[in-house]
Amino acid sequence: MNRSLIDNLTTNYIEKYGTSPELILRSPGRINILGEHTDYNDGFVMPASIDKSIYLAIGRNSKDTSNLFSLDFQDDREIDLKALEAGPSGQWVNYPAGVVNELVRHGHALENFNMAFTSDLPIGSGLSSSAALECGVGYGLSTLFDLKIPRKTLAQYGQNAEHNFVGVRSGILDQIGSIMGKENEVMRLDCRSLDLTYHRVVLGDYELILYNTKVKHEHLTSGYNDRRAECERGVAVLQKNNPEIRALRDATIEQLESVRDQLPEIVYARCKYVIEENARVDEISTALAANDLVEAGKIMYRTHDGLSKEYQVSCPELDFLADAVRNEAAVLGARMMGGGFGGCTLNIVKKSEINRLTEQLSKAYHAEFGLDMEMYPVKITNGTEVVQREM
Repeated sequence: MNRSLIDNLTTNYIEKYGTSPELILRSPGRINILGEHTDYNDGFVMPASIDKSIYLAIGRNSKDTSNLFSLDFQDDREIDLKALEAGPSGQWVNYPAGVVNELVRHGHALENFNMAFTSDLPIGSGLSSSAALECGVGYGLSTLFDLKIPRKTLAQYGQNAEHNFVGVRSGILDQIGSIMGKENEVMRLDCRSLDLTYHRVVLGDYELILYNTKVKHEHLTSGYNDRRAECERGVAVLQKNNPEIRALRDATIEQLESVRDQLPEIVYARCKYVIEENARVDEISTALAANDLVEAGKIMYRTHDGLSKEYQVSCPELDFLADAVRNEAAVLGARMMGGGFGGCTLNIVKKSEINRLTEQLSKAYHAEFGLDMEMYPVKITNGTEVVQREM
């Protein structure tokens, strides 16, 4: 927990609104051990909450509107609970306003409120700062107004906010990864039923390390929606001979091969990746249950190759960082993580070799791209939670 960030947030809230916040919340980013781009195909994913978070201060007000303040952007916004609508594309206010819209739309009684937030979660790094904000807003308002909304329902509200206010047809991986986490455990989530099982992760001499490319190519939103449409096109063809197939999670490679001549090559590649990735989630679940980090790392590399070559959501910078550690004895596995086209690679690295590897990789990356890579060690933590209440 970032105490200095909480103190600064509290000070700014008091200066902005003239009163102390009633609640301080921590809403974490997430990593995804495996299962990328399977969530909107009703598939399986393995997210975990991490110790990089958005912090929110919330309290009631007696005004006619609700007030939002981003410390990091130094930007104020007002929203009217009786006339909620999405703002222009790309504005941060659409994320919290979208969640508020879901709460109102589902009949939850809200009063006007003040909210301020800040973060030690690197934005644009593929750690899902947007879902962390959505879950923090939903859980904070549910707690403040004693709405008793289940955590999974709040995750769904966050997903709906992305669909309706942000314009991204996202799955539910990010929101579940933020709000449902448990310390030192990864989740295996069935994205159709939302059934969760937890797997304890014992890293021993190893640590989870993120290497941030510091790039975000402009394909994420359009590319994400395109991939979803391509998967749905594949399902439509598969259903002609296999009406029981509702999504790619229901299909086998054999069924896909049987209709290959009816599919554009790009649609075939997208579907092949998703079907195989769902199988890899089962494989890595077994490896983690046996505490076999070596096998888990091998599976991560296979996922990166699928994301890069078949799903085509990687980029030269991500491929460089993943390929550069393939023959490193200190690294058990690596892959790009998140929606793609930039962000971070996730790596399992021997603790004693982290400094050497990071220095070596940083020099090589800068020589190749002229960019300064960043390194973040991450620990697996609890999901969205209240960390301070006004007494």
